Amino acid sequence: MSDQDAIATALAYQDGIAVLTVGGDVDLATVPALEAAIDEALALKPAGLVIDLSNVAFLASAGLQALVATHNNISESAQFAVVANSASTSRPIQLTGLDQIFELYPTLDEALTAVKKNSK
Repeated sequence: MSDQDAIATALAYQDGIAVLTVGGDVDLATVPALEAAIDEALALKPAGLVIDLSNVAFLASAGLQALVATHNNISESAQFAVVANSASTSRPIQLTGLDQIFELYPTLDEALTAVKKNSK
């Protein structure tokens, strides 16, 4: 598997909220692809951004840094939430205390509900 194959992203919009679904391994080699997908998601200036890490098998510190940078970049203009429902994603976020920086949810539905509610 090449570095380009190690990550997959899909972007959709639901009621003005960008939903970026990520799959594979998020590490130093693949984080540029994640950052490009985040930039694409924010290009239309959505009311919120949900990054769904449900299909991520490995989340390295580079991925954590990308999440923090995204939160910092959009916190004034849009709601931000992360879906992390496995130990490989939620554990590094919680161990580093990042769940205190941005909202963390176990399901996409819960994240969307919260972002919609808070963006009104």
